[in-house]
Amino acid sequence: MSPDQLGVLIKETQAVLNQRMDEVLRPLGLSVSQYACLRNLHEEPGITGSELARRTFVSRQSMNVLVQGLERQGLVERAPEPGPRRERGAMLTHAATEILARADNAVSDVVGAMTEHLGQEQRNELHALLSACRDALARESSR
Repeated sequence: MSPDQLGVLIKETQAVLNQRMDEVLRPLGLSVSQYACLRNLHEEPGITGSELARRTFVSRQSMNVLVQGLERQGLVERAPEPGPRRERGAMLTHAATEILARADNAVSDVVGAMTEHLGQEQRNELHALLSACRDALARESSR
């Protein structure tokens, strides 16, 4: 398999995964980007919008709009400290924690379907290989 074929295969897999995640998250009132935002806020409460944007692969402006939408839905609240609103850390509300648990289960089912034909050792190897590829590209972009 040539490098370009591998790149296309990874992109195709990501596109189908994103589509399936969207299908299971939509009934919960979430987009894939909103889910990623909530997941990151759960893992690191108070993280800034800039860091959230970096971790969810959207622009800072898009993340600000996304967080505002989550605020209107009652899923996120911003830290009360003074300063520019978009740079104040955000935190999940109780309602978000409940929705996130349901979303995690739905996404877990999608990933389970994607990897059901793989044994545990193969899943571990896939995780290690994809992590190594991601890290190699991240090092390249920081040079």
